[in-house]
Amino acid sequence: MTVADLLDRAKTQGVMIATAESCTGGMVAAALTDVPGSSAVVDRGFVTYTNDAKQQMLGVNAETLETHGAVSEEVALEMAEGALKNSQAQLTVSITGIAGPGGSEFKPEGRVCFGLAADGQKTKTETVEFGALGRDKVRIAARDHALNLLSHGASLFAQK
Repeated sequence: MTVADLLDRAKTQGVMIATAESCTGGMVAAALTDVPGSSAVVDRGFVTYTNDAKQQMLGVNAETLETHGAVSEEVALEMAEGALKNSQAQLTVSITGIAGPGGSEFKPEGRVCFGLAADGQKTKTETVEFGALGRDKVRIAARDHALNLLSHGASLFAQK
């Protein structure tokens, strides 16, 4: 499904979308808003690169960050739910990861955690190990994966 198809499906379902991005720095929101007419579907994008921004803009708990680290499904969940709470959207996606260079033994380069929140649904999270592809390729892969998650999320509303 193309981004235009995703936006058309969301528009047909009356669903607004918001993004909560860290390592992609707004790339998902940019991909969505590159399509003419996207303002009918895209409510807003949160770029929360620092832990402080995640807390201030999305309500991520300091304890969650301290316990699990920014790159975790727990933080991705709170980011997605925070975007839902702090927007007019019914569908949100979150991304937090290590694009590189760098990483650690416990959180390697290319690890990206995602959250998908939708009104009336249980928030889903997942971790994808893209590997040490290089910063640009990890960010592009994460953007594309998030767009795919939104496509699946938009179908949830079609089933109601």
